[in-house]
Amino acid sequence: MSRQPPLDPELERLAQQRANAKLGWYRHAAIYVIVNLGLFSLAFHQGRDWAIYPALGWGLGLAIHGVAVWLHGPDGRWRERLVARERQALQRRHD
Repeated sequence: MSRQPPLDPELERLAQQRANAKLGWYRHAAIYVIVNLGLFSLAFHQGRDWAIYPALGWGLGLAIHGVAVWLHGPDGRWRERLVARERQALQRRHD
């Protein structure tokens, strides 16, 4: 295993923050699947279909969490485009 050269402390902090955000979403998704499988199993054995409601509500929360991590997070492409656009606007105003 090769050792990587030490990163700039700010880059290291950002890398840790990104990794933690993504791991948090993976954990959230895994718990969502496990719990909802249990709820669907329980509802199926009762002969009812109520389990779809918590799955949909929680699924919306999981989707919003995913958008926050993958699109709006520090490495999201959407955020990068906004930062570039703001940078250009500030540069034009400064010139």
